[in-house]
Amino acid sequence: MMSPGDVDAWLSEHFARLVREHDVPGSVVAVLAGDTIAEAAGGVLSRSTGVEATTDSVFQIGSITKLWTSTLVMQLVDDGLVDIDRPIRTYLPEFRTSDEAASDTMTVRQLLSHTAGFEGDIFTDTGRGEDAIERYVATLGEVPQLFEPGLTFSYNNTAYVVLGRLVERRRGKPWAEVLVERIAGPLQLTHVSPSPFEAILHRAAVGHVAGPDGRDVAAPTWALAPSNAPAGAMLAMTPRDLLGFVRMHLAGGSAPDGSVVLKPETVAAMQQRQVELPRLAGMGSAWGLGWEIIDAKDGTTVIGHDGGTIGQAAFLRILPEHGVAVAMLTNGGDFFGLFEDVLAHLLRELAGVELPGRPVPPATPADIDPAPYLGRYRDTIYDITVSQDADGAIWLDRVPQDIIAEIGEKPMRSRLVHLENDSLIAVEDTHGIHPVYAFLGDDGSGRAKYIHYGRVVSRAD
Repeated sequence: MMSPGDVDAWLSEHFARLVREHDVPGSVVAVLAGDTIAEAAGGVLSRSTGVEATTDSVFQIGSITKLWTSTLVMQLVDDGLVDIDRPIRTYLPEFRTSDEAASDTMTVRQLLSHTAGFEGDIFTDTGRGEDAIERYVATLGEVPQLFEPGLTFSYNNTAYVVLGRLVERRRGKPWAEVLVERIAGPLQLTHVSPSPFEAILHRAAVGHVAGPDGRDVAAPTWALAPSNAPAGAMLAMTPRDLLGFVRMHLAGGSAPDGSVVLKPETVAAMQQRQVELPRLAGMGSAWGLGWEIIDAKDGTTVIGHDGGTIGQAAFLRILPEHGVAVAMLTNGGDFFGLFEDVLAHLLRELAGVELPGRPVPPATPADIDPAPYLGRYRDTIYDITVSQDADGAIWLDRVPQDIIAEIGEKPMRSRLVHLENDSLIAVEDTHGIHPVYAFLGDDGSGRAKYIHYGRVVSRAD
């Protein structure tokens, strides 16, 4: 076992080397163990400029931003300004999806726990003004309602933009301003950057995407649309800043000066399981009010979140029982491999906690009748077709749409085999992960109504 005092030495000896070995352009990691934070950096912020990554460099945290947005919502609860079991229309009467009845009953809790049921990857760009989030919410009237609110989990970026608008409405200020005023300020965080205007004041990482020769090159765009900021479009910071936020949650909601950012009972409520997830590669066992909840192999509860933007990937894992947390921010390359060799390794060495293994294809997969799964499924960002060839092999073709295609994601073709129940798994891995696809429901003719890979996608044929 590694003591907290050993972390600095281990990072100094190994981190930069591992960044190189995994062909990650640049990365910064911070480790909280007890009262100390150890940090390390490796690589460069951009392969175009060659600027060195340092521990005070800011990287985008992507969807880890949702933890900050959920914290802002729960502050509203503490202040008596929101009841999360009331319909969202109590506070945002203008909110609507394509299903009027669902829009009328959908609760704040369901938005927080990704169970609201509407399509959640809407990346409409409504400009750069302070009203971008307000104007975005006004565009949602035609968004498909996939299932009744509360029925199941389906990861939902759009729901968190709606929650960002809830924060704006109840506080009377832009979401980014509230975030700085009510979280970053009280926690004395120095490099929190809600937009490029703040990030440019620091050493800022650039994302990397696959170039013509297959090696990652600096992305042509730094961030996603400002309208999606509360879901994770552009918030950037150092890993140390991120652990400053975590430390507040581990301290029962208290800031360094003893002031209350969240009530202790609210901190605890956010970590309670709200919905169980189907077995999915790269995702947890359950979801709380913002937090991803992961069951370690020994039963230890791990909380955290991942984040991905244009060529950047962020990882956060916390062991509340041990007072241990690791935040690692990257800007391309084999970031999942780096996750295993750094973040998962440190949790194992510091606390003896083994993260659950990701699903892998069985050595001898069972023969199945794929007929219920075959067909076309479609949402805003992907067109997915499941088919069977003349030799009986099952294939999934995924073609990017909309903003996902615009930022350079390529079509993907995967052979699938049976994993368990109504779930299939890709034979080949993607960045070290074998995607799992669960097939849910019945369309009335014996075929699956949905395909679920973390998001629920409706059958389109």
